[in-house]
Amino acid sequence: MENPFKKILHNEELPEILKRKVLSDVAMIKLSIDMADLFVVKCPNTIADLLGGGRSKKDFKNKKE
Repeated sequence: MENPFKKILHNEELPEILKRKVLSDVAMIKLSIDMADLFVVKCPNTIADLLGGGRSKKDFKNKKE
């Protein structure tokens, strides 16, 4: 893909179309990071809490001893 920023002259303002595309790409990246955080970090922790009855790892260690 050709870099559209190389077409811009130093004194010229960025075209509105490119501004929207860049902001859209940034929003998509942020959404992807949020989704990954939700399903990789928060969801497994929630499932572990539900299956464990809300007990912490410390509670499991005390119960085994």
